[in-house]
Amino acid sequence: MLVRGLSRAFDATVVLEGIELAVADGEFVSLLGPSGCGKTTLLRIIAGLEAQDTGSVQIRGRDMAGLGPAVRKLGMVFQNYALFPNMSVAENIAFPLRFRGGIDRAEVARLIALVGLSGLESRLPRQLSGGQQQRVAFARALAGHPQLLLLDEPLSALDAKVRAGLRVELKRLQRETGLTLLYVTHDQEEALALSDRIAVMHRGRIEQMADPRTLYLRPATPFVAQFIGRANSLEGEFAADGVLLAGGGRLPPVGPWRGRGLLVARPEMLRIDPEGPIPARVLTTAFLGPALEAEVEVALGSGTAHWGLRLPIAANLAPGEALRLSIAPEAHFIEGPTG
Repeated sequence: MLVRGLSRAFDATVVLEGIELAVADGEFVSLLGPSGCGKTTLLRIIAGLEAQDTGSVQIRGRDMAGLGPAVRKLGMVFQNYALFPNMSVAENIAFPLRFRGGIDRAEVARLIALVGLSGLESRLPRQLSGGQQQRVAFARALAGHPQLLLLDEPLSALDAKVRAGLRVELKRLQRETGLTLLYVTHDQEEALALSDRIAVMHRGRIEQMADPRTLYLRPATPFVAQFIGRANSLEGEFAADGVLLAGGGRLPPVGPWRGRGLLVARPEMLRIDPEGPIPARVLTTAFLGPALEAEVEVALGSGTAHWGLRLPIAANLAPGEALRLSIAPEAHFIEGPTG
């Protein structure tokens, strides 16, 4: 699938601007961003439920201009499942096949088994759990072998345990079927766990598109750095003799970075160091099983900031304790103005 130069406005409000997006066959791509960033509008345009103002959508080399959802051969799964309440599991899954050459009972049985619902064929939606209903929605979307599966926040209404289990199932389904998926979510953990690549959206634009590891370790913009994971940020002019902070004041030399920009250090990239350039005070601590997390107040020149610190479980910190911190060399430096 290829999206080129796509824009959309509602009255005077620009919702999408200059979207460029390429999704390879068999790839799992997520559109990730805060509410109002345009990700659902982009999905609806790709689905043919809404028209763009400029630009084009191509699926397997065919321009989709003027073609409705049925012609585009897409599968769609939404947050509310949209199951027919008076139809059984098997009937819900078979429904799209009526319009694609007739119902194939063997295909329906295969899909039921694929999503782990064997034995529940005759149940109505009200007799199923939320997770089971969502599995029915997945199976129905797969009926007819769509060339692209579009999912709009499909797991957000489920509790955390069910959501985690369905994430595993969804990734398994995608690998077993070789299906191409475009997945809309505001949940970064979900996107990081599922995606081959993620398009991070902000104010109608794609700020960065990359694999999860790159987005976390090498964010291209301050927004991506702050939106993906926890980011401890240090902005200013970095030199061999110290850092002139953007908010006022100075720090002693901080690592090898040079020039004007934003230093992004994830919580695990901070080090307790008696000689470190950054003074800090422990505010709270939390034991998370594999790690100890602390919220610390750091003194940055004429101001302060709250940073997150992640340490091995053997660490022993107490609220009120004074520390000095240094930053590991794997922290990422975004050069240039960041405002």
